[in-house]
Amino acid sequence: MAFTESNKARIARRVIEVLEFFDEDHPQATVMDIVRRFDRPQSSTSELLSNLVGLGLLYKDRQTRSYSLTPRAAMLGSAVQPGIVRDGRLVGLMDRLCAQTGLGVGIFGMVGLNVQVYGWCNGKPPLRTANPAGVRSGQQENLTDSAAGLLLLSTVAQPNRDGMIRRLNAEAAPERRFAFADVSARVQQCREQGYAIGVAGFGSIADMCAVLLPGLPENQPLAIGFLYEPSDQIDPETLLHSLQDAVARSVGKEGQEATSVQRLFNAA
Repeated sequence: MAFTESNKARIARRVIEVLEFFDEDHPQATVMDIVRRFDRPQSSTSELLSNLVGLGLLYKDRQTRSYSLTPRAAMLGSAVQPGIVRDGRLVGLMDRLCAQTGLGVGIFGMVGLNVQVYGWCNGKPPLRTANPAGVRSGQQENLTDSAAGLLLLSTVAQPNRDGMIRRLNAEAAPERRFAFADVSARVQQCREQGYAIGVAGFGSIADMCAVLLPGLPENQPLAIGFLYEPSDQIDPETLLHSLQDAVARSVGKEGQEATSVQRLFNAA
């Protein structure tokens, strides 16, 4: 029974890996692209991609034998997402921030005791990381090893928050353990400020400036942030103000649109 459950989990992971492979740098993929990225057998990868075509999640170009995502893949679950996610404003916000600054921009969520990259937009040039593929959607890091993780952790109420910090410390490798009081104080500071500036993590040498997205369910926080390699040319405080202003304008648009629609109905 345990083997069957493990096999199901493996299949689910491979499906998600395939879907996450596609991004602005990889709008299309061949079987061998997937095989090389994830070190998977060619035969089972080909079968998996064919099944995803049959499910309507991938297109297959018969001439180039390459695959691309269908709109169905993008729309899965969108109906029950917050407005900023459902109507595409969050992706648009990422794209604008990345284009305006040339820096990497990520959306981060909390998965258990980890922070995960939910969405990623590469800067120019891409960040250097220990992972040959660079920063990618789906990557995870311990909450206490990333500024975005500390910020997300700050949304957890006490005493659960301190319990999570203690568990992370207990489960960390000896060389990565920390002073509980110091980390707890940093998380509390993030809670009071609503933002975090610090180490980005995810195998990079980058720093991060991140803020929480407002208006989301209490137990489903999201953060958006710039990732950048430290430089005299980058002022984190300036980035922070730009990020806060962009988020306020993007989220505020929802209320403006709702008011406009209501005025139309009232006029009718």
